[in-house]
Amino acid sequence: MPDIQKVSVALTGEQLSVVKSAVEAGEYATTSEVVREALREWQWKRELRGQELERLRKLWDEGIASGPGRPMDWDATLSEARRRFKKLTEEAA
Repeated sequence: MPDIQKVSVALTGEQLSVVKSAVEAGEYATTSEVVREALREWQWKRELRGQELERLRKLWDEGIASGPGRPMDWDATLSEARRRFKKLTEEAA
């Protein structure tokens, strides 16, 4: 079992009420369990944000490495988007 240490956490009255309600409803055994789950989710989201940031950095670097931008034919792009959308809606029907 991991080394468990006690810490003091300040919550708003509303937050404390929600935590206690979850325990009283039987969703969690203790308020500590609620906080530990919240921390696990926070860690998971933090890791996902880091991965997404890394993905965006890689895409940014690829874009820079691809060279300068070129003028875009908006009419042709819009026509292509409409063609693809029509194809998708026909396939879904």
